[in-house]
Amino acid sequence: MSSSVRAGLLRSVAVGAAAAVLAGCGTGNPAAAPASVATTTARPGSVPSDAEPTNNPSPTRAPTMIAPAEPAVQQGRPAWLGSRVLPLRPDGLGEIQPTPPELVDRRLPPPEARPAPDAFQATVEPVPDDVVARSTWSSDCPVSLADLRYLTLTFWGFDNQPHLGELIVHSSVAGDVVEVFSRLYDARFPIEEMRVVAAPELNAPPTGDGNNTSAFVCRPSTGGAAWSQHAYGLAVDVNPFHNPYHRGDAVIPELASAYLDRTRDASGMIRSGDVVTTAFASIGWRWGGNWNSSKDWMHFSQSGR
Repeated sequence: MSSSVRAGLLRSVAVGAAAAVLAGCGTGNPAAAPASVATTTARPGSVPSDAEPTNNPSPTRAPTMIAPAEPAVQQGRPAWLGSRVLPLRPDGLGEIQPTPPELVDRRLPPPEARPAPDAFQATVEPVPDDVVARSTWSSDCPVSLADLRYLTLTFWGFDNQPHLGELIVHSSVAGDVVEVFSRLYDARFPIEEMRVVAAPELNAPPTGDGNNTSAFVCRPSTGGAAWSQHAYGLAVDVNPFHNPYHRGDAVIPELASAYLDRTRDASGMIRSGDVVTTAFASIGWRWGGNWNSSKDWMHFSQSGR
């Protein structure tokens, strides 16, 4: 694995996209979908290497690494988030370290809060030029700009407040993705952050503490042999820190070992049969938490990869 591939892999995880890289998170070239017009919806809020699809919904148990200390309910973001670069392992991944006490029961407000009305709202439109400029899209990507859509979505934060987020997805699934997140909002499933991944992040060193919910990221799958499903806008990662990738001794994000114990009852975690898995299943998407040789609890995709 080259240093550039490793750096892209690690940082895209830190922003909510990279665990799927390790898992091979998707290959294949979907048919282009017809363009859709911009839409807006609003209504009152109320109180799911290559994937190995399986019929076994129960994730494997894994040992929990927790730094000694009692976690406190989070009122603000630790100043060190995103600034502590991890040592690299011989395989080029970031060093797996115990979960910091502040993140064992992670309930943080968004890093850049954009307050929203207390009602679910969504917009769907072609990707604006200024968003393209700060995204990972280029002419080398396997999907054209015409086949992508820019979504703004209301999400429920860990601070018990509504916030405005953004995603880029394939035009063929834009409406379905909006419906999924409307259901999560209705259930007040908490999300820490939801923003478009920027190109410089793909080459940044790993910190292992990111938690960005994201969709489109133009990057290859394992080893660069094929494109990830994220590169087509056909995959979404939800709360990566609460729902890490795990295979062997690899944990991504690297500080999220406290969340390998899937029997925990912690806000932001995804479980079989919950509102997140059922919402994605309702649009025909499959969950990386059902894979066999690895677990990618954050990851949902149309193809199951």
